Amino acid sequence: MILIIDFGSQYNQLIARRVRECQVYCQIAPPSISEDEIRRLEPEGIILSGGPSSIYEKNSPKADKALLALGVPILGICYGIQFMVHELGGKVKRSKKREYGFAELNIEDASGLLKGVPSPTPCWMSHGDSIAALPPAFRCEASTDNTPIAVASDPNRRLFGVQFHPEVEHTPAGKIIIRNFLFQICGCRKSWTMKSFAKETEEEIRRSTDGQKVVLGLSGGVDSSVTAVLIHKAIGKRLTCILVDNGLLRKDEADQLKQTLRKHLHLNIRFVSARNRFLSALKGVTDPEKKRKIIGKIFIEVFEAEAKKIRGARFLAQGTLYPDIIESVSAFGGPTSVIKSHHNVGGLPKRLKLHLLEPLKYLFKDEVRRLGKELGLPEGMIWRQPFPGPGLAIRIIGEVTRKRLGILREVDAVLQDEIRSAGYYRKLWQSFAVLLPLRSVGVMGDQRTYEHIVAVRAVTSRDAMTADWARLPHKLLAKISNRIINEVDGVNRVVYDISSKPPSTIEWE
Repeated sequence: MILIIDFGSQYNQLIARRVRECQVYCQIAPPSISEDEIRRLEPEGIILSGGPSSIYEKNSPKADKALLALGVPILGICYGIQFMVHELGGKVKRSKKREYGFAELNIEDASGLLKGVPSPTPCWMSHGDSIAALPPAFRCEASTDNTPIAVASDPNRRLFGVQFHPEVEHTPAGKIIIRNFLFQICGCRKSWTMKSFAKETEEEIRRSTDGQKVVLGLSGGVDSSVTAVLIHKAIGKRLTCILVDNGLLRKDEADQLKQTLRKHLHLNIRFVSARNRFLSALKGVTDPEKKRKIIGKIFIEVFEAEAKKIRGARFLAQGTLYPDIIESVSAFGGPTSVIKSHHNVGGLPKRLKLHLLEPLKYLFKDEVRRLGKELGLPEGMIWRQPFPGPGLAIRIIGEVTRKRLGILREVDAVLQDEIRSAGYYRKLWQSFAVLLPLRSVGVMGDQRTYEHIVAVRAVTSRDAMTADWARLPHKLLAKISNRIINEVDGVNRVVYDISSKPPSTIEWE
């Protein structure tokens, strides 16, 4: 196991991904983690992440210096190496020339961390501070034109550091560097797979639930479905799933989900209809965060009422994933900004008196899909595109009404039909429509119209942390637009969203 100390880098999730791609398990912890806790975890190695702060600033995040003397191999990345240098008697100062983007790494010692790395090699820099002096016993192993100390180490103490980011695709040899650290320096074995994760997690679920009953909010999406099957394999009939129809699902989706879930997932499932309650509460609400909070609150209330009928339930299971946590709050108390709240992140009402069970909370979506395949879920369920918990409510900009929901459902049905027919459903991360709070003038049958505008959004991504707009064929876009305008009453204009994430988010609200 590799422990990653989170100093607030935007690339933390990539570090974890690179380690897991090497079939080595990793956990992420805050800088405040204690020496005793690190010893308890018994990591084979520690990675100190980058971060936006300057190490010499008063309130910059710092870990316990004692971890540097544990004898465990440590790799510091960007801010991480500066932390090591600062704590061990070296010097870090503001660079005369900041370095962002590509740089050419010139290697002086191609052993250890840099074994097998060609010289020169491109690397990705992102720093305004540089190492001015190394601590005693450290040696410089590589440099760039602007950074005299780009790689440094103290092999005797097994301390290593790089000023650039080996975890990003822009550092082509970065995977070699990470593999060298994991296997040559830390002595890790390739033992972490979805099969091993499933086995270990099932054991942990059995241990933590200790014979008690578990309830789970099932949506039919891959996250909650995989969570349900995993828990069911661990505790069987002690799991009860509750599917709440909030009236904000796609066209005919509630009925389709019932059929699919009953056919493929042999679980104990209760279906609850609460459409009117959700729609009444959303009347007149236009603010996106208020929508999310209202939907989340009512869901908890409906769920709570149903859960109370299950005597002896002590745990609430959720399909929370790592990106959900990152986008909602700083996952580990760091300086990350809140982007938007997620329906399954942020705690539970105390009155619910249920303990939270989130077996997938440190997995990415592609890992969840691999786990679903390992657990035997059907392909259609594994590859179902992500659908937000608040449903169509956050794809209607402005007030949510029955009429506007009806329009968006019909638009979305056309879009999904064409995306599937063209063979793009599996190629896209998400494809959906957004109903805008605008109307435009049009001409239909020689008559003036003044009707709604819809935006079509299709993106490619691997884990939703970043995403790019999909370059769909013009012929397909034309067909989608023509069908929507011709078949859906109330729409006379279709636009295509060509924004990437960042700076935009995938969903509009």
